[in-house]
Amino acid sequence: MLDFENDLLVLLSDVARHMRTYGNQLARQHGMTFAQLTILARLEGESELSQNELAAITELAPVTVARLVDRLEELDLVKRCADPKDRRMWRLRLTPVASSLGRDIKALRAKLFLVATKGINASVLGTMARCLHQMKENVSSQLLAECGEAGIETAERDCWRTLSNIEPQSKKIVSG
Repeated sequence: MLDFENDLLVLLSDVARHMRTYGNQLARQHGMTFAQLTILARLEGESELSQNELAAITELAPVTVARLVDRLEELDLVKRCADPKDRRMWRLRLTPVASSLGRDIKALRAKLFLVATKGINASVLGTMARCLHQMKENVSSQLLAECGEAGIETAERDCWRTLSNIEPQSKKIVSG
């Protein structure tokens, strides 16, 4: 019988779900969702991204990112600006209101990180990050390979396009 309490795949899923739930609880203090705060954090790190670039980086569907950006725009946190090289594309910029939230977002991320990693040695965290990056790369590569082998339908083709825009992360190390 399978030991679900110690099954790595079950644990990965459970930890991700619990972190999203706790992240949403923390984000509600700012009247947002964790996904919206994640987008703000990404834009703070890499301004002038397009919605499609943001979708690829966050591994969310473009329509999901569009809805999240719509809400952030309503809150005057993000502004869509025409791309000077391609008038069909919008570049996303943080507004001054969002810039003032930057410190709060960093504090929220730090709190989530500290709660999630309490009792875990820093050297172990580095190893965990490298292993998780490798797992992500392994699954992404397999998904790309299988999309390429199949008689690629439209949905699979979209999946392949999204994944092909994602840079391998295995060389980066995550820190708090």
